[in-house]
Amino acid sequence: MPDKTLSPPPHTLDHGAFMARFADIYELSPWVASLAWERGLGPEHDTPEGLAAAMGQVLADAEPSRQLEVIRAHPDLAGKAALAGGLTDDSTREQAGAGLDQCNPEELARFERLNAAYKDRFGFPFVMAVKGQDRHAILEAFETRLENDHDEERRTAIEQINRIALLRLRDRAEP
Repeated sequence: MPDKTLSPPPHTLDHGAFMARFADIYELSPWVASLAWERGLGPEHDTPEGLAAAMGQVLADAEPSRQLEVIRAHPDLAGKAALAGGLTDDSTREQAGAGLDQCNPEELARFERLNAAYKDRFGFPFVMAVKGQDRHAILEAFETRLENDHDEERRTAIEQINRIALLRLRDRAEP
């Protein structure tokens, strides 16, 4: 099966066209896409994996405070913003795809408790690439990751954010 490609090829786009297409890949953090473009893109960045690697490197190279801004830009899973319809289109689709819009009252209460405990412990929201997951697996991951230390969990959140970006780019690619 041939690799999926992004069309038009990202390396051929000027800054404005690139931003119109990819500024929203990182949740409310268009600077990641902008810096990836500014660093220079080549044909190797015309696949979801290639562009995700370039954007992920921007985030990896960012100061810890900027990384925390990106983590904090993510909504709580099954949280108040989701219930009120206040998520980005991508987050809405991703959470619904994992069945988070179908939680029963007990599950919603558990998400609320875990969201609060997680934020109290780490100072940022729990981030997980939920595409392909269900709410039971997400709740299990929540419980497990609450045991991590702060640095490990910050790294895990960044890994998950980069995974979300890759999945979003794959959704925009052509076979």
